[in-house]
Amino acid sequence: MTHAPPSTVYKIVPAGLWSEAEAAGRFDGAPVDVADGFIHFSTAVQVAETAARHFAGQADLLLVSVDAAALGAALVYEPSRGGALFPHVYAPLPLTAVTAVRPLPLGPDGRHVFPADVIATAGGAA
Repeated sequence: MTHAPPSTVYKIVPAGLWSEAEAAGRFDGAPVDVADGFIHFSTAVQVAETAARHFAGQADLLLVSVDAAALGAALVYEPSRGGALFPHVYAPLPLTAVTAVRPLPLGPDGRHVFPADVIATAGGAA
């Protein structure tokens, strides 16, 4: 049984870096993205683990929601952690594809607190 690709993909971005993107009118990626040659994204199911692995304890982050269809052929799903398919974008992110930009605060336990709609889309996984 194959699943349809998600309609929304997510990028965790430091607030300062996102301010630069808004000023430029596009997001070219974080330093790790530029080094890898593509912008790393996560699905709703993957984003909490991405936060825990790559942004543990970091405050002042934003969760950027992106319309996957608006990315067209630049969006490619490729194997990463444990063979899971992760969304990668091989082009700058046009801000017109962004559907929401929300704070990603740290909770009292030091883990990031995701918006309820993202967790619901993930099937309750955190």
